[in-house]
Amino acid sequence: MIILINTDKNLRENEAERADLKLLIRQEMKPFIAQISRIDVHLSDENGAKSGFDDKRCMMEVRIEGRLPMAVTAHAETEDLAVAAALENLKELFIDSMRKLQYR
Repeated sequence: MIILINTDKNLRENEAERADLKLLIRQEMKPFIAQISRIDVHLSDENGAKSGFDDKRCMMEVRIEGRLPMAVTAHAETEDLAVAAALENLKELFIDSMRKLQYR
């Protein structure tokens, strides 16, 4: 599984933070790792230098072998909270998607 992390110009992430984020994603998505070819993570600060309520955004797009990509988005006050919320949304979407495939 390939994990690509992209940030906007308002966020500065170092390699250690990126490695930690990739590890977290791998751990959280471990039950589904066989079906996933790639996860794209897009982190942004929608208000730039200004602070604001829920101004951190995390969008995750998962690519599953032989299927169309699926994406989720979450907003929160911090990057960590936005990532955690997006991961929960992604797991729910993935589980729901797999259930629908079983009942076809």
